[in-house]
Amino acid sequence: HLTPDNILPEINSLLSNVVGDVSRLAIVVLMEQRKGQASEWDPYISSLPHAGELHSTLFWSKEELEMIHQSSVYEETISQKAQLKKEYLTLRPALDQFPIFFKDTTFEDFLHAFVLVASRAWGSSKAVSLVPFADFLNHDGDSEALLLIDEDKQISEVIADQDYTPGKQVLVSYGKYPNSTLLLDFGFTLSYNNCDQVQIQMVSPQHDPLRNLKLELVHKLSTPVVTDSCSIDSFRNSFIIKEVRSTRGKGKGIPQPLRAFARILCTDTLEELRDLELEALQTDGRLARRPLKNMSREIQSHQLLLSRITHLIQDYDASVKEARVYLIRKKVEKLKWPSRRITLLTISLTRLTRMVSRSLGTTGTLQPKGWIQSF
Repeated sequence: HLTPDNILPEINSLLSNVVGDVSRLAIVVLMEQRKGQASEWDPYISSLPHAGELHSTLFWSKEELEMIHQSSVYEETISQKAQLKKEYLTLRPALDQFPIFFKDTTFEDFLHAFVLVASRAWGSSKAVSLVPFADFLNHDGDSEALLLIDEDKQISEVIADQDYTPGKQVLVSYGKYPNSTLLLDFGFTLSYNNCDQVQIQMVSPQHDPLRNLKLELVHKLSTPVVTDSCSIDSFRNSFIIKEVRSTRGKGKGIPQPLRAFARILCTDTLEELRDLELEALQTDGRLARRPLKNMSREIQSHQLLLSRITHLIQDYDASVKEARVYLIRKKVEKLKWPSRRITLLTISLTRLTRMVSRSLGTTGTLQPKGWIQSF
């Protein structure tokens, strides 16, 4: 196995503590690549994807990224790339001390090696390890196959979760990830992903005279972050939805913090805010646990959610159309286009449409009773 411990001690001693294990292992990969056939790891290293063969959004052009700017993966990509650039500049002085290995190494080379490691390494007692052959297996989110590593003997074994016939592909799970994470970290998406999710931004107008009181109430009475259903970002008012209850009663329903935020945004008076706080105190301390007594206000909050979701659908629809035009243009120019790059847009659009249809129980018409029942 290749681990961060394989890094030369002379190099390791020059690296600051802020350089993570994945970056250290990426340095090992860069060294072994530079050795070429002289490296004992050459058969493995040479079989790994080369430059241009990785499809993580970290390698996308600005034009390509703009087509998914509505998705959370857009900002995550920009943020992670900036962080990796900072880490590269931190370790660059140490690399300069070993020109035999790193004289011509660029940030793009480091980025490629980093993504190779991040997308293939397994967790181990050495923090992360590259395990030849085991990292060639593809992903199935429902797989329960296990990887057993004997680090002393340097032996690995994959325990399958089912019987496989000759020629059938053995799959493992990379984790319970939504398509946005799969695309950013591994460069692919799934046509159907039961771990998928969408992010919805709800904005509190700056000119609202009750804005501060509303945000204070949100932060005071919102539920804690629940990673398997939804989360709320107190500063950006960002909500994550994974599953919405269908008309048959299956699913988790629209997240309670999102419903609560919509209700609070629709209040016009201090008295209404106090009524909402009183409602929370009469239940379990959380907002939006029961339908509002004021039905017109309840409908207004539903309409606000519907408006925001509809706007997102329109944005994604426009992005899909733009991506298709881009695909046609690139084909005309005879440039290879990894079709998986537009899959996230299609999946997100489908998920959003499904959420609206399940919640409303109709298309194009608001049904208040349907909304309340779906909650």
